[in-house]
Amino acid sequence: MVVHPIDYRYGTPEMKRIWSEESKIRRMIWVEITLLKVLSELGYLSREDYERAKEESKKITPERVKEIEAEIRHDVMSLVKAISEVAGDASRWVHFGATSNDITDTAVATQLRDSVKILETKISKLIMILSEKALMHKNTVCLGRTHGQAALPVTYGFRFAVWLSEMMRHLERLREMKKRILVGQLSGAVGTQAAYGEEGIEIERRVMRYLNLEPADISSQIIPRDVYCEYIEFLANLSTTLEKIALNIRLWQRSETQEVFERFDASKQVGSSTMPHKRNPIDSEQICGIARVVRGFVEPQHQSAILWEERDLTNSSAERIILVEATVLADHILTKTIRLIRNLEIDAEKAMKNLERLRGVNLSEAVMIALTRKGVSRQTAHEMLRKNAIKAYETERGFKDVLLEDKEIMRHLSRKEIENLLKPENYLGTAARRIENVVERARKLIRQ
Repeated sequence: MVVHPIDYRYGTPEMKRIWSEESKIRRMIWVEITLLKVLSELGYLSREDYERAKEESKKITPERVKEIEAEIRHDVMSLVKAISEVAGDASRWVHFGATSNDITDTAVATQLRDSVKILETKISKLIMILSEKALMHKNTVCLGRTHGQAALPVTYGFRFAVWLSEMMRHLERLREMKKRILVGQLSGAVGTQAAYGEEGIEIERRVMRYLNLEPADISSQIIPRDVYCEYIEFLANLSTTLEKIALNIRLWQRSETQEVFERFDASKQVGSSTMPHKRNPIDSEQICGIARVVRGFVEPQHQSAILWEERDLTNSSAERIILVEATVLADHILTKTIRLIRNLEIDAEKAMKNLERLRGVNLSEAVMIALTRKGVSRQTAHEMLRKNAIKAYETERGFKDVLLEDKEIMRHLSRKEIENLLKPENYLGTAARRIENVVERARKLIRQ
């Protein structure tokens, strides 16, 4: 019986394969067989016995492992027994010197490694799409808003560039943290590698090399959970950016704004079960909702890092849920965001109409700055413009007409100057150059 929405609604096939139960079991077997390989290199067993165990282990089914677990109630030992059943003369060396978390934590490290590779590829893809959109809409002027109120003009290209810069930092974080989170261990019961004697460090080093991991610097029975905390915090941070993007798209698609739209298949897609006219931002809303779930895993993972002495078992059950769900759901909304931005529709004409609807009052700063350059005190100019803005609001007249009636302002500025100051495209500062700079940095980052 399928219960969890990840099984039937959320998640990409490539990420769910990594975190599936079968994948977990296969990876744990892989770690055990790799340990046998290293032990054979060091003379504990013959190469032939290792090769036979390796081939026979491919026949082990998850069902057989679960069948044994139902009897003995220990997941790793059921795996050890399943391998031992088919390993022949190598069976005596299966799990030699290892403790359960040597196998599980190292297997999880391979899952993290493969997950990070997917996330890095997709973040890079989103960076390139945002770069394209930033340049495409470099001059698409729109109304900037602060506190939900009309502010100065900005461009949609600038908005894309701000998101782009944020995603670049996420890529840098991901690349930087790999050296800390992609680590495995073969440390034994309390971390001392006592069963291996002086060969412990070399055995661990070789096993991790074959698994394309780094050995943990030092660990007790488990890899210290600050490693997982950093990973979950990264997913939460990434999800927050994705939610911010989706939230703003929802705002710009509101009926009162209608400047930006999710791609909508008018021939088939349904917006509402009762209101046929609806065109709802369903992908953006889903991104926002799931991002909250991902962030919710930060605290339980931190709690799972606080364990008794060399370890207890309170982290285990929580992490079986946290690592899987946080990774699959973060990847899901990252994939959604890539599609959302790639297919985003922007109505430049409506954006300009929304600007013009304010009749120039949102460009009060431009006039204030011009007056200051003409010799008026900045504070005095601010008060002059504040009063004229209120007058424009109250009389519902164009800001230009109100300003032209102000004799004090007209002593410093001509009619033509005021008209030019109230053109949105004339008050964008260094927006275009900043967009180009960010895009150039993004391209260099992707090439690294």
